[in-house]
Amino acid sequence: MEVIFGILALICAVWVIYDVWAVQKSMSGGKKLVWTIFALFFSIITAIVYYLVQKK
Repeated sequence: MEVIFGILALICAVWVIYDVWAVQKSMSGGKKLVWTIFALFFSIITAIVYYLVQKK
């Protein structure tokens, strides 16, 4: 079960980091850095919050 959770966490972190740096052109550098740091430490929670806040 831990392996599945780890893979899911990695996928969430990669998705958030990719979307922030490649797709969100109008986002400031500071916000991108904050989203990236949160994605690295709290990947699944950050992905959910990012989806609800940025991907309305």
